[in-house]
Amino acid sequence: MLLTLLLQAPGGGGMTQFLLLGAMFVVLYFFMIRPQQKRAKEAKILRDSLTKGANIVTIGGLHGKIVDVAENSVVVEVDKGTRLTFDRTAIARQL
Repeated sequence: MLLTLLLQAPGGGGMTQFLLLGAMFVVLYFFMIRPQQKRAKEAKILRDSLTKGANIVTIGGLHGKIVDVAENSVVVEVDKGTRLTFDRTAIARQL
């Protein structure tokens, strides 16, 4: 009889479900959102600090030297006399 009464009782886990949802958001923030924001901030700093004469690598893996810097693009010399124009966002890293 006691078992029948317990099975009929409503589940009162409202606060527990709320805490579980909050914990999931915290984990999502610290493992996905925060690192992505950090990488985006570092990439913006890199793009803003590009100067003439810097050796760079593009996101496609092309190595070269910056010969001209414009507002939204850079001209990269990949070989003697071979110059390519790239958008600043295409620069992956500076060597």
